[in-house]
Amino acid sequence: MNDQIHTGDEHGELGDAEYAEFMELAAQEGFDPEEVESGIAAAGHGPLPVLAVVGRPNVGKSTLVNRILGRREAVVEDRPGVTRDRVTYEAEWAGRRFKVVDTGGWEQDVLGIDASVAAQAEFAMEAADAVVFVVDSSVGATDTDEAVVKLLRRAGKPVVLCANKVDGPAAEADAAALWSLGLGEPHPVSALHGRGTGDMLDAALNALPEAPAQTFGTAIGGPRRVALIGRPNVGKSSLLNKVAGEERVVVNEQAGTTRDPVDELIELGGKTWKFVDTAGIRRRVHLQEGADYYASLRTAAALEKAEVAVVLIDASESISVQDQRIITMAVEAGRALVIAYNKWDTLDEERRYYLEREIERDLVQIPWAQRVNVSARTGRHMEKLVPAIETAIAGWETRVPTGRLNAFLGEIVASHPHPIRGGKQPRILFGTQAGIKPPRFVLFASGFLEAGYRRFVERRLREEFGFDGTPIHISVRVREKRGRKK
Repeated sequence: MNDQIHTGDEHGELGDAEYAEFMELAAQEGFDPEEVESGIAAAGHGPLPVLAVVGRPNVGKSTLVNRILGRREAVVEDRPGVTRDRVTYEAEWAGRRFKVVDTGGWEQDVLGIDASVAAQAEFAMEAADAVVFVVDSSVGATDTDEAVVKLLRRAGKPVVLCANKVDGPAAEADAAALWSLGLGEPHPVSALHGRGTGDMLDAALNALPEAPAQTFGTAIGGPRRVALIGRPNVGKSSLLNKVAGEERVVVNEQAGTTRDPVDELIELGGKTWKFVDTAGIRRRVHLQEGADYYASLRTAAALEKAEVAVVLIDASESISVQDQRIITMAVEAGRALVIAYNKWDTLDEERRYYLEREIERDLVQIPWAQRVNVSARTGRHMEKLVPAIETAIAGWETRVPTGRLNAFLGEIVASHPHPIRGGKQPRILFGTQAGIKPPRFVLFASGFLEAGYRRFVERRLREEFGFDGTPIHISVRVREKRGRKK
């Protein structure tokens, strides 16, 4: 068995000899080769390309996102003031997987419509590899639509024009009129009924790259990218200034400004890092209701560009639901994770006691995350930040050779077999690590593995191989029953 760490080839993360031995093992267990190939391919994808859905209010963006996903995920609401925490979803079409960024979750009052739509479009385009621009064909192109077109042209991202609310052949002419926007062919669609969405998605997939333009890792010698995220006014700009050793970012406790995100090249620990600062999201008076939504959109954009997320939490306050949601966004994005508890120097013994209890209760799902206790104001313990980031990235890139993994799985099955359910006892037959960044495993089993047993396997994987500071993705493929004799 080849124990070398691989960086990827035609078999994903498996070298030729390792791949051949693995496929022979799969055949012995009665798995169809195509079944195994599809399992490795599905589990072994790298960072997925990102498709942003933008447009002015009430053109059907969230309805279209739900149609793309094939399920009701995005909030669909006619009234303004709707906030939603999650803005990024994973989707699949024609055998290709990609991410969708929905900007339809919050809509501004009439007076602020232009500013609201522009902010949504700009934030989404930071993360996107391609954009679906949704226009209400029954209304036609408005001044707001024209303004968004200018933003799209300036961004230089591929754009697919979706002419929505074309519910029948009679409305085709309305869609054709949108050629005037200068974005190419308008694709007539009814997001509500599904009409034309397949053709529009085909065009969107053609616009998306096979892999994101952003390259991860240090293969080309670029600096590692760190997303500095957290709820507003938690100290992100102060932390960025402290690690930079100078005032790189304006720090203002008074809410009232919003600006573009700042990517800062900073020398730390003898290395150059690129920090993606998301501290610029402030609560404007006329954007108060949607500020949390915009913060989520900004965070999603930053995570798409980063390798590791440093989540800043105000240790002087109770861990909030918003803190937990931001951490969940980082985990779901598959980024290496460091939790930085800020204002540590202000805590007395009582607060430190209660903080530990809150961490045990509210962050129980991420005991593997790297943790540092810092003070952005005084610089205390800042020297611990870089080692924590490096440890998290190392875990994020860890690769377990297939031979070692299967020996480990064999020990688990022997010492802790899956519980018997309905007279049957499913068993892990073999597995492989299909990818890294984050580590992704695919297990091939004789039957369905319960969620509790999967968590047990993940816990044992961490105990055996480390994976400090990184989420782990485990998928299971069950051997299909065949009607033929072996």
